[in-house]
Amino acid sequence: MKTLVQCDFDGTLTVGEVSHILLEEFAEGDWKAVGKDYREGRITVEECNARQFAMVSASRETLTDFLLHSGRVVLRDSFKDLLDYGKQHDFDFAIISNGLQFYIDIILENLGIDNIEVFAAQSRFRTDGIELIYIGPDGSRMSSGFKAAYADMLRARGYETLYYLGDGSADVAPARHATRIFATDKLPRFCREEGLDCTPFEDLHDVVKALEDGG
Repeated sequence: MKTLVQCDFDGTLTVGEVSHILLEEFAEGDWKAVGKDYREGRITVEECNARQFAMVSASRETLTDFLLHSGRVVLRDSFKDLLDYGKQHDFDFAIISNGLQFYIDIILENLGIDNIEVFAAQSRFRTDGIELIYIGPDGSRMSSGFKAAYADMLRARGYETLYYLGDGSADVAPARHATRIFATDKLPRFCREEGLDCTPFEDLHDVVKALEDGG
């Protein structure tokens, strides 16, 4: 039986939002006002992230050094335990994130993890700010629905079982067709509002234990 564990990244596999940590440190503008526009439904999450990271003019090298040495980026407890459990049971893993593939790749590489598919925003580092580009499964640029599009693409591969891990409103659409949803932070509330069953978790050991107890 083919099984996929599909995960959000910021706030799900990490403690807190890596994007917000970077914006707090490097953004040259009112990125929080842009975030409010997103939370109040005036712009999409893709538009929000693109506008926010356009305020970051720091170089790739500067951000890489910060990610690796600041001590601000923390993975949730038992991340490797989840990967080990999946490996033992021949699960596939995929990360779909509205965040930047740039920092996801750096964090995973620093952990020695190279067997996870990652679908996230592409980054062009420019002196006047980072340009984010969301490329859909068909190769076209997207300004909304990025996560849902890749969730649909992965589901079309024929997985009999699909576990979804997420933390926020942007995870509702890609989680809708999951066999089981594991939810943290605000996602349990959003799931209740949408009539979706979910299993809350605090750390990834909770997810491993739930899978061990019967999937």
